[in-house]
Amino acid sequence: MNVLLVEDDPSVGEFIASELATAGYNCTLKSDGLEGLEAALRGDFDIVVVDRMLPSLDGLSIVSRLREAGHLTPVLVLSALAEVEDRVKGLHSGADDYLTKPFSMAELQARLEVLYRRANNPSETQTRLQVADLEMDLLSQEVRRQQDLINLQPREYKLLEFLMRHAGQVVTRAMLLEHVWGYHFDPQTNVIDVHVSRLRQKIDRGFDTPLLTTVRGAGYRLGSP
Repeated sequence: MNVLLVEDDPSVGEFIASELATAGYNCTLKSDGLEGLEAALRGDFDIVVVDRMLPSLDGLSIVSRLREAGHLTPVLVLSALAEVEDRVKGLHSGADDYLTKPFSMAELQARLEVLYRRANNPSETQTRLQVADLEMDLLSQEVRRQQDLINLQPREYKLLEFLMRHAGQVVTRAMLLEHVWGYHFDPQTNVIDVHVSRLRQKIDRGFDTPLLTTVRGAGYRLGSP
């Protein structure tokens, strides 16, 4: 996979490029917005990854100009701006995905793989998840239950997305640590219990039917009883 990375922080850019190269990607790194746009317009890249705040030309402007020029290359935006309106603005610019900082390399690579599959197999594109009366819009990143808007923190959103993609299945602690937190080991903390408890309060409190349950000794399950 040929990836163009536009990131102006030298340490961050070099780290991401190195990690992607180790994982088998061909990564081209640019640190300036205009240089990144020119490279994207000239090059044959499978995916473009842009930081939102860049010198010369910001990341969202890069995306907009690519789309105006007719380029359909999938674009993932990296940003420390994590509010819903920030993510929505990024997606409305023409980006295909929006990942907030800090993030794990495991998640970045997983999202790149999803974008690559979508680009090469459009039938895999999915913009909405639903479990019973709980809905998640993957474009606006809004979550609603019975049309009531549920405000989630970024980590809670990632946790719920993973649970919804595995609805009806028992999701283990190890699976959550790897896919939501990016850990390949158990740090022996109660971080999962805390986040699951907060998420349960937000999606189940005030509703007749609980959806998020604990399976003793196994993990958690999202779905109707």
